[in-house]
Amino acid sequence: MAELMTLSARPRAEKGKGTCRRMLSKNLVPGVYYNQKGQNIPVVVDLLPLTKLHRKLGSSRVFHLQIDLDGKAESLPSLMWSMQYDPLKSTPIHVDFYGVDLEREIKVDVKVVVEGKAKGIIMGGLLEVFRDSLEVICKPLDVPEKIVIDVTDLELGVNLHISEIKLPSGVRAVYDDNYAVVGVIAQEVEEDKTAETAKK
Repeated sequence: MAELMTLSARPRAEKGKGTCRRMLSKNLVPGVYYNQKGQNIPVVVDLLPLTKLHRKLGSSRVFHLQIDLDGKAESLPSLMWSMQYDPLKSTPIHVDFYGVDLEREIKVDVKVVVEGKAKGIIMGGLLEVFRDSLEVICKPLDVPEKIVIDVTDLELGVNLHISEIKLPSGVRAVYDDNYAVVGVIAQEVEEDKTAETAKK
């Protein structure tokens, strides 16, 4: 198992919009750490390490959030659950961390990556990706970076459904309906959809 990445955070006592603005002006991002017992700890993290970690791990992969609590540094297995951005600068202005138990399963969204050239494309069809992420359940350390779907054998007019997607060991999909994830559609269908949209 690869060593988990670490992000350092500091508890913050001050709250309010004015305090948050001052933090952001110093390249600090306010946030909150939530654990599974319902407790929360207001924290602040440095902007650059935060953005680098989010770029690498996204919101579904676990890391160690290191917080100084009562003079003692604690490493807490966490997810970067949600991030709020400045609408003009596109920089983080608030982040929520969620503490996880490495032995308990969690529910997360994992991005879909399509590989291969479908047989149906060679026959003149268009590849349509209906879901760009899949909701799965697994232990935090089993969360895959991505779910790769090989579409090489996909024929024209055929969809690949969630029940047919091969997932890594220890990972299972969450669904009630056996929905289509990716498929090859006829170009006329896509043209009809485009024309219908143009009429609206």
